[in-house]
Amino acid sequence: MRQNNRLFNFKHLAIALMACQSLGFDAAAHPASCKLLSADRVFDGMEVQFNKSVLVVGDKVRAVGNYADLRGQCATRYNLGDATILPGFIESHAHITFQNVTHDKVLEHGITTAQDTGGPLLPPNGGKGALRLLSTGPILQAQGGYPLNIFSPDDTVGGFDKVGLAIAANATESEVRAIVQNLVGNGASEIKIALEVGGEAGAPWMLPHGDAPVPEAPWAVLSPEQVRWIVSEAHISGKKVLAHVGENNGFQIAYSAGVDTMAHIPCAAIDPVLLHEAVNDGMKFISTIDTLGSCGQSLYDNAHAVGHVYQAHAGDGLEFPLIYGSEIAHDNVPWGINGEELHLMLHLSSGETIEFPDVLNVLRSATSQAAAHLDTGIQGLGTLTADAPADLIAVKGNGLERFKLLEYPDLVMSGGKLVVNNFSPSRKPHH
Repeated sequence: MRQNNRLFNFKHLAIALMACQSLGFDAAAHPASCKLLSADRVFDGMEVQFNKSVLVVGDKVRAVGNYADLRGQCATRYNLGDATILPGFIESHAHITFQNVTHDKVLEHGITTAQDTGGPLLPPNGGKGALRLLSTGPILQAQGGYPLNIFSPDDTVGGFDKVGLAIAANATESEVRAIVQNLVGNGASEIKIALEVGGEAGAPWMLPHGDAPVPEAPWAVLSPEQVRWIVSEAHISGKKVLAHVGENNGFQIAYSAGVDTMAHIPCAAIDPVLLHEAVNDGMKFISTIDTLGSCGQSLYDNAHAVGHVYQAHAGDGLEFPLIYGSEIAHDNVPWGINGEELHLMLHLSSGETIEFPDVLNVLRSATSQAAAHLDTGIQGLGTLTADAPADLIAVKGNGLERFKLLEYPDLVMSGGKLVVNNFSPSRKPHH
């Protein structure tokens, strides 16, 4: 009997091992962390594909393809139907930390990566179920100038933990370069400078903030030589320079020094010849048109001029010059994707008629193009390509035609983790 019991146990052990091996093969074919999402429309960061599926494994996108080809690789499937899947949006001009905006709220409304411009310098963080947040650190400015004169009027010097860091008029080249080196060494995603002389009618920075009156313009700005030192040192370190400019004088200084990006479409009228030259030379503009709408017609004229230069020279290889940014944390714009910002960008950058490539330009400016401009080194950021971070959103309906839908995504994924999900898993075949 004892021998028979041993035989019986060995048989069960063999069966158990076979079962484990079988389960192992299934686990390999269907990773527990995988998700397969299918929809009528998939914008992959560059182009729109119809009736496709996105396979996510762990925190990465594995593939975009046909449902029939991918279904065998994942058992957790979401068939969204009449819906649109897109990469999570990238906000290139935010003040989230400085204004104490809750990261989760921004993420829930479709922004998966954001760049804070101005405020405490923080190392990059987030990205896996949390808002990926980049930081430029404080805005480099002239002593007595913007933004400290508005947001910290009692602090003329600022610092690395403040909204601005003042550079004295007599600061030497080595001193200026050392400041840039410090910012880069502590994780600054870009270097932001202010060349704001003040005085633009309707500009938000010309309105009182608190009890302090708005200082009389013109305000002190960095010298052209100081700006050249900043740009040179930033470029040596592989970082771009972002400039807050509101009018023609500041624009001229920034352009002459080789500044890469305007933090805003300027509020006051810019010399059309100068503006055309800058766009042709590859200067980029973070839009922020919605939040600066009170600046009036000059703002819209500048944005339209930027779009007009692109339309005239796109055939020559000129890149789309606008980068999506809504200045999250301002009270007059959504703390997430801003449909009106997208709408304004589309209408002001298109030709006489709006064509589908114009829509794609705007969507790219908030996804793949924004990621390329930030140059984070994160492979595939802003896209749904193989090995890209699994940062994506989905909306019910056609988000390519109705930008407003994007403000309230029905699904948000950050690094493969579902943050918002109004869809139910299904095993039904897709198309």
